[in-house]
Parts: sequence; C-alpha cells; structure tokens
Amino acid sequence: MRRPRGEVVLTTAGDLLVVRPKRFVLPMWAVVLGLVLRWLARGCWWCLRHPVTVGLVVLAVVLYADYGWAGLVVPLVLASAVSAVWRWRDETSWWRWCAGPLLGRFREVFVYRRAWREAMTLCGLAETYDRRAALPELLRVRSDQALDVLTIRMVRGQTPADFQQVTANLAYAFGRRHARVYSERPDDPPTRTGYRALLLRLVDRVRFRDRPTVVYLVLVRTDALRPVVAPFDAPAVPDFTALPLARREDLGPWSLHLLATHVLIGGATRSGKGSVLWSLVRALAGGITSGLVRLWVIDPKGGMEFAMGRPLFARFACKSFEAMADLLDEAVTVMRERQTRLAGRVRVHTPTEVDPLVVVVIDEMAALTAYLQDVELRKRIAGSLGLLLSQGAGVGVLVVAALQDPRKEVLPFRDLFPTRIALGLTEAAQVDLVLGDGARNRGALADQMPRWAKGVGYVILDGTPEPMRVRFSYVTDDHIRDLARQHPAPADAADILAQVGRESTPEPVRPPLPRKPSGPLLPDALRNLLDRDGGGDPR
Repeated sequence: MRRPRGEVVLTTAGDLLVVRPKRFVLPMWAVVLGLVLRWLARGCWWCLRHPVTVGLVVLAVVLYADYGWAGLVVPLVLASAVSAVWRWRDETSWWRWCAGPLLGRFREVFVYRRAWREAMTLCGLAETYDRRAALPELLRVRSDQALDVLTIRMVRGQTPADFQQVTANLAYAFGRRHARVYSERPDDPPTRTGYRALLLRLVDRVRFRDRPTVVYLVLVRTDALRPVVAPFDAPAVPDFTALPLARREDLGPWSLHLLATHVLIGGATRSGKGSVLWSLVRALAGGITSGLVRLWVIDPKGGMEFAMGRPLFARFACKSFEAMADLLDEAVTVMRERQTRLAGRVRVHTPTEVDPLVVVVIDEMAALTAYLQDVELRKRIAGSLGLLLSQGAGVGVLVVAALQDPRKEVLPFRDLFPTRIALGLTEAAQVDLVLGDGARNRGALADQMPRWAKGVGYVILDGTPEPMRVRFSYVTDDHIRDLARQHPAPADAADILAQVGRESTPEPVRPPLPRKPSGPLLPDALRNLLDRDGGGDPR
C-alpha cells in the first residue's frame, strides 16, 4: 500500500485524515526571470570560452554598421590574400595558427558534435547514472594537414583502455579507416628560445600538463602515407638519438632513438623490411665513413639483400652458418671487453672513433634461431644472441633483427627488444606478438595493410604503449650503389677485435679458499663390508 503524502492525523471518531502541506506556487514572472538569467549565464560562459568567435562577430557587426557590405567584403578579400601569401611562404605555421584552428572548429561543429551521442552510445562508451545517460564530453578538436585530434573528457570511472578497445569502432563511426587513442597528449612541447621563451614556457606548462581525466582520439582524415617516401639525406655526423627513417601521418619525420636499444622488425614477405634496414644503414652512412659506427651484417639468404652494399660493412657473413656463429661470438667478446673496461666509469657507452658503436644487423633471424638444422650450432647462436640482447645495449653493441614469423618458438627472446616495428602481417595474433599484448586493440592494425602499403608499419617505443603509424623511405638499388661508393667503411674497420687483446684488463687471480678436510662419507664398518665379496674373501 502506498504511503500517503502529508501528515496523517487520527481524529476522535477514529477516522484517518491526511493533511497535505500547502504547495508554494511561483508566479509566472519569477519563472520567466529565472529562465532568462539562466540563458544569459550560459551565453556569457560560451562567450568566455570562445573569445575569438565573439570578437570576429563583433568586428563584423561594427564594420557593417559603419561601411555596409563593403566593410565585410574588403577585409575578407584582404584576409584571403594574406592567408595565401602566408601559406606560400610558410605552410607549416599557416596550418598551425590559421587553417588548423579554423578547420578544427568547423569539423567540431558540423561533423563530430552532430554524431557524438550516437557514436558514443553505439560504441559502448555511454554510461548510465541516476537513470540518466552520461556521455564522454568533447572538449576540443585540433586539425592539421592530415589528422583530427579530439580532446575528450572521460566519464567518471572510465579509463583510456575503454577507448582503446573500441578504436576501430570509433574510426568507422566517424567515417575514417584509421584511429588511435592516446592517454597523454600525442605531440611534444616545442623548444622555446628567445626573449619570449620564459612566458611561452609557462603557457606550454599549462597546455601540456598531466590530465588523467582526458583522453586523445586521433583520426586520420587524409592518409598522408600513400605517396612513396624519398630517402632522407645522410648526415655527416649521425645523431644516434634521432635517426630520420620514416614519415609520420602528420607529414613530420619519424626518428629512431638507436642509442642503448635493440630493434626488432616483424613483417610478412614483401612487406618492406628492406626499407627499414636500408633506411637505417643510410642514416648511419656518415658515421660509417668516419669510423664512428661499425656495421656487422648477417644475411642468411646468401647475400640477396645486403651483398650490394658490401663496402659499407666492417663484417659480413652470408653463406656459412659457422661464420655467422663466429661473428656473433666475436660480438660477445667485444661486449665482454667493454664491460671490463667501462665498469665503474660510465653506465652508457658513448660512441667515438676510437671506441665505435657496433651494430649487428640480422636480416632473417628465424633462419638462425629456428630453421637451422645443426642443433649444436643453433644453440650456440641462441646463446650469443641472448647475451647480446640482455647485456650489449649499455656498452654499444646493438642488435637490429628482422623476421617473418614472430612466434615464441621462433624467437624465444622477443621481449629483450625495447624498440619494435610491425609491418604488414598475415594474422591478427602476430601484431601482439611483435608489438606486445594489446597493441592491436590500441590501433595497430598491421594485419589489415592494403596492397600499396609497402614499408608502412607501426612502431612501439620503450615506455610508450601507444603505437605510431609511419612509412619508411624507399631506398632503390641505385641509392645503395651510390651509398656504398660514397661512404665505404675504413680499411681497418674489421680489426676491432685486435683492440680487445690490447685493451683488456686481466682479472686478478684470487687464491682458493682453504677447505676443512672432510672424513669419509661411509662408516669404516660399512666400507669394509662393501670391500668384501659374498664369501668373506677380500677382493
């Protein structure tokens, strides 16, 4: 039975009376006044959040009131001319400060907000609280030549993983094919110089602050990776912390941090692994000539990939698996020598001409770790590779390996590669094998590469779980021949092992610790019994 509203009173006659409280009714003028004040407050708040739009509208009204239509047409023509000249002179800054904000605002209003509620609900990101729908809030849209970056405030209780699991759904919900979700702002703060640097740094500190309640959804509006990427210029002195190898989706260069890391490249046949390897060799070419870098190359395919660039390499093995095993053993010897010499001095090796960086490049690693029929030789190679991958990064002996099959039985020490690159793969499960668990859910769709995407891949760096889509430069045979002719390795590049005997410091010989004499393990009576045969005669 429903409880009556109001106070229940029992009369002397035994009847129950419900005394309802008096209802307070607002007059109509108060209701209208409250609604007007509410709308005015919302309007003022909108004006504060969009000062540029409000300023342009006010300026247009003033010009129209003073000069009529000419006051609107003439400034518009002048602004278009200035914009065209600006784009011609510096397109990057034009997109950053002019076209990007305008295009982002336009797409926010007419594209994303119109489909926001439907997309969030059908992608499973809408929550229900107190019988009301709670949707993630779209805060801002930033655009550039190729990307739209949506800043989204998550519903309380959500995490970036909730968005990463439906990355593909979000891409197709807004009519795109590629999307990625970042838990932190995808772009890095700019480097400020000059007299305005102090003020701008304070602004950047606010813009790039840590915001745990915000997630960033990057949608690829125009695929900038369709054109073939031309080879980058080989610097005279390579920067091992930023080697330009590929182009990003925002048309910027992607650089590899090679110092103190190992690189794993996974991809199916004809997916572009050669583009990655030769782009790296080209970026290191200046250091090869000066003696700052030593390339030790293993090509189990008989030299079909790397024989054309033989003058670039200090060591090269392509036919004999014994020679390949010897090369890896010698790399371990160099690593041991440097550990002995640098222990207690530095923690990370700095490449010099006297003590160069040794990069061991292996084209098809599965041929050494899984498909080699000689079991003893395969174990020897696996032991050397395990030592190099676990201990060689800090002393400047690095491994760059490419393979087609990333299964655990093929590459048991896959987790020892901090930097990973996944090109086109044949199965969805292989994406996580190369890039790590959950990489495909975060947007690395390496198993869905189109036919034109040779050299297109996803990269994972140590410490950054979000994948990045890039396209590596295409180095032709003519480029390789020119590179080998212009940047040959020094004549004494292969004698680095000769320095090991001169520079190694022998370990001090420690005297053996004295041991207390131990008695027999068996009692004398039992030993005498074992020394006799069954008839009682001594043996």
